[in-house]
Amino acid sequence: MRKINTPAITTMVPVYATMLGILGNSNRIAEMKEVINQMREDSCECKDSVFVTAIKTYANAGQISEAVSLFKNIPKFNCVNWTESFNTLLQILVKESKLETAHRIFLENSCGWEVEEALEILGKILRKGLKAPKRNRHRLDLSQCDNCEDIEAKKLLINEALIRGGVPSLASYTAMAVDLYYEGKTGQADKVLDETQERGYRPSLRTYEAKITALCREGRGGEAIDVIEREMVEKNSVPNVRLYNVLMKGLCDAGNSAIAVGYLKRMAKQVGCVANQETYGILVDGLCRDGRFVEASKVLEEMLIKSYWPPADTYNILIRGLSSMGRQYEAVMWLEEMVSQDKLPELHLWSSLVTSVCSNMVAVDASCETFNQLSSCS
Repeated sequence: MRKINTPAITTMVPVYATMLGILGNSNRIAEMKEVINQMREDSCECKDSVFVTAIKTYANAGQISEAVSLFKNIPKFNCVNWTESFNTLLQILVKESKLETAHRIFLENSCGWEVEEALEILGKILRKGLKAPKRNRHRLDLSQCDNCEDIEAKKLLINEALIRGGVPSLASYTAMAVDLYYEGKTGQADKVLDETQERGYRPSLRTYEAKITALCREGRGGEAIDVIEREMVEKNSVPNVRLYNVLMKGLCDAGNSAIAVGYLKRMAKQVGCVANQETYGILVDGLCRDGRFVEASKVLEEMLIKSYWPPADTYNILIRGLSSMGRQYEAVMWLEEMVSQDKLPELHLWSSLVTSVCSNMVAVDASCETFNQLSSCS
C-alpha cells in the first residue's frame, strides 16, 4: 500500500537529494546506499534526477549491476517518470559495451514512451554501441511509427531495426532469433533466420532448437518435423542428439509418440548421433501416455541394454499399463527388473499383480508381507 507523504517527509526530499549528491561526489558508496534505502522506507516521491546521480556514481565505481538494480527498483520510490534515468543507464551500458543488457532494458521499458523518443535511443544503441559500419546502417524511418497506433506493430518495427542495424554476426542473429522464438513471435524470428542466411551465415543448431520448440508449443508438429526433414537438409545442417530430443518431446507431448519413436532408428543410422538417457526417457514416457505399452516395453529394454536406468515412476506406469492389457507375465518380468535395481513398486500394483498370478489368498498375504519387509529394509 502506498504511503501518504506528510509535510515532514516531503521537506526531506531535497535534503536526501543533497546528501546523495555529496556522498556520490565523495565516492562514498556504502553511505549513499544507506540513504537510498532510507528514502525507500520513507516512500519519498523523488525526482528522476536524484536517481541519475546515484546511477552515475555506481557506474563510475564500476558497479554496473548496482546501477541496473537501482533503476529496476525506481517504482518502489513512488517515482512515476524515470525517463532521464533510463537514458542515463542506457548510455552507460552502451559505453561499457554491455549491449545485451542495454537491449533487454530497452525492450522492457520503452513501450510506454513516445515512439520517437524510444527510436532515438535505439538509434544511439545501433550507431554508438554496436558500431556498425556505415554501409550496414539503415536510417530509422520515424514516419513508419508516426502512423502506427498499435504498440505491438511499433515493437515489430523496432525489432526489425535491430536486425538491420546491427553488426552482422552469427552470435547476434542467434540471440535475437532465440529470444523471439522463446517469446512465441515465430513470424518475427523467421525473419531473423532469413536475414541470417541472406548475410551468408548458416543458422546455428541453437536457433533450430528454439524454432522446433516454438512450433511444437504452438501445436505445429508437422512444421517442426519439416525443419529437420527439409529445412536443415537444404542448409546442409545436421541435427544433433539435443535437437532430436526436442522434436521427440514435442511430438510425444502432442500425442504423436508413434512418429517420435521413428527418429530413434534415424539417430542410430546417423554417424556420431547416439541416443542418450533423455532420449529413451522421452520415448518411454510418451508411449506409455499414449497407451502404447508394448512398444514402450521394447524401448525400455533397449534403454537398459545401453545401461540407462529409468526412475521408479516409469516402471510403475509401464507395469500398470501392461497389467491392464492382460499381459501379466511381461508385467511381472518388469517388476522383477525393478526390484533388482532396488526400486520399490507401488503397493497396490504389487498386490494386483500377485493376485493375478497367485491361486489363493494365503499366497497373496504372504507376498504382501514380503513387500512390507522389502519396504522396511529400503
